[in-house]
Amino acid sequence: MDNTNQKKALINSEIALFLRGLIIGKVLTLMVIGGLLWWLLKPNLLSRNSVNSSSNQNFKTVSNTTSSFQTVADVPTASFNYGGSTAWASIRQLVDSQIQSDRPELQLRYVDPVNASPGSSSGIRMLLDGKLDFAQSSRPLTDEEQAMAKARGFTLEQRQIGMDGIAVVVNPSLKVSGLTVDQLQQIYLGKITNWNQVGGPNLPITPLSQRPEDADTVIFSNNSDLKGQTLGSNVQYVYSTTEAVRQLSKIPGGVYYGSARSVVPQCSVKALPLGQTAGQLIPPYREPMVSPEQCPRQRNQLNTEAIKNGSYPIIANLFVIIKQNKGREQQIGDAYTKLLLTDQGQRAIEQAGFVSVD
Repeated sequence: MDNTNQKKALINSEIALFLRGLIIGKVLTLMVIGGLLWWLLKPNLLSRNSVNSSSNQNFKTVSNTTSSFQTVADVPTASFNYGGSTAWASIRQLVDSQIQSDRPELQLRYVDPVNASPGSSSGIRMLLDGKLDFAQSSRPLTDEEQAMAKARGFTLEQRQIGMDGIAVVVNPSLKVSGLTVDQLQQIYLGKITNWNQVGGPNLPITPLSQRPEDADTVIFSNNSDLKGQTLGSNVQYVYSTTEAVRQLSKIPGGVYYGSARSVVPQCSVKALPLGQTAGQLIPPYREPMVSPEQCPRQRNQLNTEAIKNGSYPIIANLFVIIKQNKGREQQIGDAYTKLLLTDQGQRAIEQAGFVSVD
């Protein structure tokens, strides 16, 4: 090998060594920088992992403690008849359908009364007569109903699963600021017969109501001195809330009381604020009130806060009426109540427009 070739080989060797050293140096530098960054960020990563772990633990805890339709034991496998309050219509549509989807072994069949209007009273009567396996009511049991059950060898139990209000609705054209509970009762007893007696126009009052024996809701409580009194001769009886709402749109001086959940969102009537005194009137709807012209694009919503905190003067508690006879009726009544009182059931009841009891 001549001197020229020796020089070239030496130069190539030196270049190779230089490049190798340069690469190793960069690698070491990157390793040092990476190690430094890892050391600096380590507390944040540990903290984040701790938070994630805590969140996951909390999620697991919530998941494990949330009751659902699937967690209820002793749900009977059969078909059952039920019925009662028309105020429960949205529960039957929205909640009961979810129950039967999650628990297909349970089949519920709604049964209408024969020769009577549907409601709490007719449903309880059908339960007493053995035509229903359990009943849905938007009022408490009466002493007479308990006595009838005892005479037939069993008792009735009422289990609350939600709350509603009793709203008073009138024709939208009527100019009245509201009513006290006493004024409302006096109207239906025939003692107040003109709207000018309660601050309204000179217009005869036409009270609409379901017949007492078929009533879905009540405005005279069990402990009221007025309970059991005969309604005024000017009261016009209707088959259902649907019929009452239809009639009110045609009667300028008409008035009707019923489930707030059922009547407050209606476009053709106007709900009135109620109070124990004229100075404490509470609307059954969330303010501001939606006018008939805005409906149905917008609808009035139930004043759930006033119902839940008790400031609204007439509350309708929702009950499952259970026949205590140690038979299949008691078994399904207990199971249905437990389903509605699960976390899932209470959320569904709120979605149906009512107030939960949790």
